[in-house]
Amino acid sequence: MIFSNIATWKLEMNQYSEKIQKALQFLATNDFTTINAGEIEIDGRDVFAIVMDKHTGPVSERAPETHVKYIDIQYLVSGRESIGFSRAYDSLIIATDATEEKDLMLYENALSHESFVNLIPGDFAIFFPADVHRPLCVYGEPMPVRKVVVKIAV
Repeated sequence: MIFSNIATWKLEMNQYSEKIQKALQFLATNDFTTINAGEIEIDGRDVFAIVMDKHTGPVSERAPETHVKYIDIQYLVSGRESIGFSRAYDSLIIATDATEEKDLMLYENALSHESFVNLIPGDFAIFFPADVHRPLCVYGEPMPVRKVVVKIAV
């Protein structure tokens, strides 16, 4: 997992792969307050974004998840959000396996060694396939958020 802010991503850009740089450049050069929710292709199915309007909720109502085919960049446009994360481990209990249809594996609620990162507008977190993450958790109080999730093929 990598945590940073779009205002300073160029200071770190040499540490990122070409695809991650392309995704971050896309995030840095678009005004997502004026773009309709939905999917946007950046580089075909190798790199694409999903602009979404969601609502944060209690940790107990948010399922931990992983992806096999894609890296996630979770970028917050407005609101506040907390995202739980942990490294994947053998004793995770699968609740839903939608890997083939949606590249999504959901797990039962309890995670050992879960940490949380709090996002404010401009912050982003990059989650790799071995990173279990629990997005859209309350940071302060429940609220609407606008976010962009960029999917990068591994």
